[in-house]
Amino acid sequence: MKVKYVPYILTLGILLACMVACSKAPSETSANSTSPAATENSGSFLEKLKPAPKITIPAGTRLHVALIDGVSSNQNSSGDQFMASLTDPVVIDGKTVLAKGTKVRGRVVDAKESGRVKGRASIQLRLTEIIRNNAKDVAISTKTFSAVAEPTKKRDAAIIGGGAGLGAAIGAIAGGGKGAAIGAAVGGGAGTGTVLATKGKEIHYAPETRLTFTLAQPAEI
Repeated sequence: MKVKYVPYILTLGILLACMVACSKAPSETSANSTSPAATENSGSFLEKLKPAPKITIPAGTRLHVALIDGVSSNQNSSGDQFMASLTDPVVIDGKTVLAKGTKVRGRVVDAKESGRVKGRASIQLRLTEIIRNNAKDVAISTKTFSAVAEPTKKRDAAIIGGGAGLGAAIGAIAGGGKGAAIGAAVGGGAGTGTVLATKGKEIHYAPETRLTFTLAQPAEI
């Protein structure tokens, strides 16, 4: 009887051994998951998730730009915005932090068209933001770029002089003497009237005009 049941006992023992081996497999897998190699891979993945360290562009850095939108003293007013792009990259410690072509936004601080008789046209501009396609735009503060139109005194004198010449001709036609005095007065008035009706030069910066701005405060990229 004992010999008869030996095969069954052996078979039962083999089954029990298999069950024990299978029950140990998950614990071994768990141990492998905490192996040094797995930990190292996890650490490198977390490093990739960390944001890149910010770079500071110091105050005094010059930003050379080309206008995308034109601006002018007689068509713009305070608060108007315009777009431009960098014509040169910004390099800090040998690393390019802003590539050529990076877009920037600016604002018209003040714009005055030329006055009659006196008062030259002027315009003041600042850059306010760096536009970044794959990140948040960066607010910046630059020194004010200011421009004033050229004076027109020589042109005004020529107009008045021409008017006076016209007056002298009128006086000669009137017969000289008192007529000449009247003609001179009329001529002078005509010349001055031309100046009153003619405005001085305006400031026009067309698209692609190149301007240079200077950072007034550091900017973090």
